[in-house]
Amino acid sequence: MGDVFKALADPTRRAILDELTERDGQTLFELCARLATKHQLASSRQAVSQHIDVLVDAGLVRTRREGRYKFHHVETEPLQHLADRWLRPHKKDPA
Repeated sequence: MGDVFKALADPTRRAILDELTERDGQTLFELCARLATKHQLASSRQAVSQHIDVLVDAGLVRTRREGRYKFHHVETEPLQHLADRWLRPHKKDPA
């Protein structure tokens, strides 16, 4: 779970997750363009690729290759685990 917190600590990685949440299945080129236009993040493709690698290692993103293209998809299970851990309603003990 430490990898999830490390991945979420960086604002560029959070922006990548925001973009994949809004439009899942983007290529690296699409992500770079959206980060530049919507978030004013002019990171190189190599830098964005390294951020994606951190997100993949944390289980927050998965990739799928089709021919020459690699598509990136958000994985919400690690985030759901965190939400369940701290945000689930506490069950009251019957009196």
